[in-house]
Amino acid sequence: MISENLKTVQNNIEQACKRAGRNPDEVTLIAVSKTKPVEMIHEAMLCGSTDFGENKVQEMCNKIEVIPDKNIRWHLIGHLQTNKVKYIVDKAYLIHSVDSLKLAQMIDSCAKKKNVTCDILIEVNVAGEESKFGIKPSECEELVRQISTLENVRIKGLMTIAPFDENPENNRPYFKELKKLLVDIDNKNIDNVSMGILSMGMTNDYEIAVEEGATHVRVGTGIFGQRQYNI
Repeated sequence: MISENLKTVQNNIEQACKRAGRNPDEVTLIAVSKTKPVEMIHEAMLCGSTDFGENKVQEMCNKIEVIPDKNIRWHLIGHLQTNKVKYIVDKAYLIHSVDSLKLAQMIDSCAKKKNVTCDILIEVNVAGEESKFGIKPSECEELVRQISTLENVRIKGLMTIAPFDENPENNRPYFKELKKLLVDIDNKNIDNVSMGILSMGMTNDYEIAVEEGATHVRVGTGIFGQRQYNI
């Protein structure tokens, strides 16, 4: 099942890139493995997957212990609490969900203690959903400038979680807005800031996201099936 699902998702990404005149190599597929057993992750690895996304720090740490493969890149895509930062700064390939200066400062402090540099994305709540984390688009540049002064944190781009919608076309404006925001900030040439990553799009809307410039899409159900909550 996972093998077939991965082929379908990858083919859909290629077709979306074709429609948008993009190179499929520009898009990284993150297999969202939250709540999934390590057996499923191993199966995806055998099919060539190297990027996996987790929501919770403890679950990610547990899985890294069981799967100590240096070729695997672990993405923390869920909300990160400041008291959990110390467990993850030297393990996460990329933290997608930074939405405050306080959190970035904690990441910087913990990264210094472990003598590492931590790559992060700024989470933007483009749709303005009260139930979602992330800053307002209007606050993004200021936060980027503040975080850019930290020594052991590197901003690599932006991330958003669009609303779940039965019609993925309805999320296209949010993806367009995030891409525009990324380009605008990139054009400011802020020191210590790279705007190369645009993390947006999930199982229901990743094709639209790719058409609008996503470099990283986060697909869980489309690869592993419905979530399991017994971990």
